[in-house]
Amino acid sequence: MKNLLIQSATILYPGSSFSGKTADVLIVKGKISEIAAKIAVPDSDTQVIPAKGKYLMPGFFDLNVTIGEPGLETREDIGTGCSAAAAGGFTGIAVMPDTQPPVHSKAEVSYLINKAKANLVDLYPVGCISQKREGKELAEMFDMQQSGAIAFSDGNRALSNAGLMSRALLYTRTFKGLIMVHAEDQDIASKGKMNEGVMSTYLGMKGNPSLAEELMISRDLYLAEYNDARIHFSTISTARSVDLIRKAKKAGIKVTCDVAAHQLVLTEDDLKGFDSNYKLSPPLRTKADQKELIKGLKDGTIDAIVSQHTPHEIEFKNVEFEIAAFGIIALQTVLPLVLKAGLSPELILEKLSVGPRNVLGLTLPELQTGNSANFILVDPSEEWMFDEKVNKSKSSNSPFLGQKLRGRVNLVCNNDRYIIN
Repeated sequence: MKNLLIQSATILYPGSSFSGKTADVLIVKGKISEIAAKIAVPDSDTQVIPAKGKYLMPGFFDLNVTIGEPGLETREDIGTGCSAAAAGGFTGIAVMPDTQPPVHSKAEVSYLINKAKANLVDLYPVGCISQKREGKELAEMFDMQQSGAIAFSDGNRALSNAGLMSRALLYTRTFKGLIMVHAEDQDIASKGKMNEGVMSTYLGMKGNPSLAEELMISRDLYLAEYNDARIHFSTISTARSVDLIRKAKKAGIKVTCDVAAHQLVLTEDDLKGFDSNYKLSPPLRTKADQKELIKGLKDGTIDAIVSQHTPHEIEFKNVEFEIAAFGIIALQTVLPLVLKAGLSPELILEKLSVGPRNVLGLTLPELQTGNSANFILVDPSEEWMFDEKVNKSKSSNSPFLGQKLRGRVNLVCNNDRYIIN
């Protein structure tokens, strides 16, 4: 790889003496060679990257990415998924077990780790809580952790059996595992297609009430407290959910949570055109919910922001809203969305780089000479078109495709490799 000289970047890197300052960074053979206020161009083979007005920060980490491999490679494979992640500024992703077969044994975990080796993006498999994601019997969680599983989840399926959830929490406590849950009481959600409220009544669609999420969060908080175990709630979406988790944290319960970036800029009002690319799970909620989600990010209740990247083949999305699949591709659009939501660069750093790694107990990369470069260069003002030419995913189910977006990751460095967008 070519040597790189990044000039006049604003450093946002926790633990670095240059954090908050403008500096040059020289990368030689993938390693950080020098950091200084001014560095002379060493030779004609060094690529110079002007970075005035741009932010150099640790690579983003995504706690919720769905990739089809193994079994559903027509939606997304590891190669295309990691390419989309890198284009969005993610140097690490936690991959959900929603595959065929599901990631419910050490065989699938080992397959994913071996297949993703030598990639610019670090891939961390999330194993199933229950066998085949059926919610009946516990999967081989300890074996999966020993093989490299970073956490455990049944992906987009909620675990309705309270006894099984309690046993899962108690069991993972013995080896410091982490349970990540999609909070939804399926009996109350009752196959709702969007948020239950005025808009669902206006559109004549069956609604999924906030209660379905909040009731499950309440249940699982009690179970986590009872078993003195850690729990993480994935993609919370309601104001009451934020309040429940805020109170639980103050009470000393070992709970963390995240929110999907699209929940910060989209609401149920965006469904007026019946565009199936706005069909999500959890559904888009109200402006009041959105306001509380942003407040929860700012006060520390919500630990991380995720993409909830969920690719689908065209035949699952280009159909009537009622029968369309839930989810959107989102790895490349997270940064523009959080900027549109009004988040500061410092808060973006906290919720996309620091917070996700803290949830999983991963060490934040250090910006110091001799270390392998793991950082991104963010331009918060660049406008770009998200279209088929720049879309790295195999799928195209995004409401933002064909739109001009603001905010782009210009450079991604990791594992002695880099890409320039």
